[in-house]
Amino acid sequence: MLRPLLLLPGIGLAALLGGLSLGLHALQGRFLAHPPLESLVLALLLGVVFRQVFGVIPRCLPGQSFCAKQLLEVAVLLLGATMDVRQVVAGGPRLLIAVALVVGISLPGGVLLSRWLFRLERKPAVLIAVGNAICGNSAIATVAPLIAASTTEVAGAIAFTALLGVGLVLLLPFAIPLFGLSHSQYGVLVGLSVYAVPQVLAASYPVSEVAGQSATLVKLIRVLFLAPVAVFFSLREGVRAAADSNQAASGNRKPRLSFRQLVPWFIAGFLVLSALRSVGLISVSVASGIKEASRLLTIMGMAALGLSVDVHALRMAGRRTAGAVLTSLLLLLGVSLLLISGLRLGL
Repeated sequence: MLRPLLLLPGIGLAALLGGLSLGLHALQGRFLAHPPLESLVLALLLGVVFRQVFGVIPRCLPGQSFCAKQLLEVAVLLLGATMDVRQVVAGGPRLLIAVALVVGISLPGGVLLSRWLFRLERKPAVLIAVGNAICGNSAIATVAPLIAASTTEVAGAIAFTALLGVGLVLLLPFAIPLFGLSHSQYGVLVGLSVYAVPQVLAASYPVSEVAGQSATLVKLIRVLFLAPVAVFFSLREGVRAAADSNQAASGNRKPRLSFRQLVPWFIAGFLVLSALRSVGLISVSVASGIKEASRLLTIMGMAALGLSVDVHALRMAGRRTAGAVLTSLLLLLGVSLLLISGLRLGL
């Protein structure tokens, strides 16, 4: 009984900040059709602000740590129930090839540019590239525990990606006359380059219904790539950790890898739920409810991450992180435009 009681203050604080972020998001909705700042981003920012104003509250630390780790892992697991791979088939081979190329080029390319141009460490570079290449906050939250990223690295990736994502929503419509895009092609560009689903809607539907429908379809296919990317990082980090531990323990003997080392429990659960959803054993209505539960848990986790952020460390990495996010985003846009032209997408 002692452990749950120790967790309650921190969980309660994360829930309070998460509820406040939902209220602020709803307030945006009263003035904007598609609010650009997601509840996840607002929860993170509220956590950061709360820590700066009130400082660290020792009795909340156990619950904050629980929300920022275990609760986020459960949220990632539940997210698998929303992944229906049948959507890939519905999009057709050209869209699948385009999305695979966008992710396959922009993810490693973003990591290399972030490290080469801005001298970022591997973990923040990976988080930035994953966030831009796939689906922003959800991708960052999924990959962060797999690579053991710090709260400051997660906060920096989310904050700067969200900020530039809002700017992209506002500026992307100018690409229509600049590159001579049809509304359908513009929708494909939005789906390939804008990282968050609400921002995809905000960038596309005000242009036209056709742009909105194209953007939504492409974005849904792009989100499905979260599963193979998560498995990749899970396997890579598992092999690396096992090799390091075995080498330290027994010299140069070959590492012996267990399934738990290679695939964390929440990634295994993610894949199981995704398979059940894809074969129709999880209905649309049930998947919708699970998705909402995952979103609420992720919001609490983001609030807890914000409460753990060292603003001084974040400020020190600010310019380099912002530059890395911008460079990664420009790479994503360039690859997307080339593929729209080369594969004749949206025609």
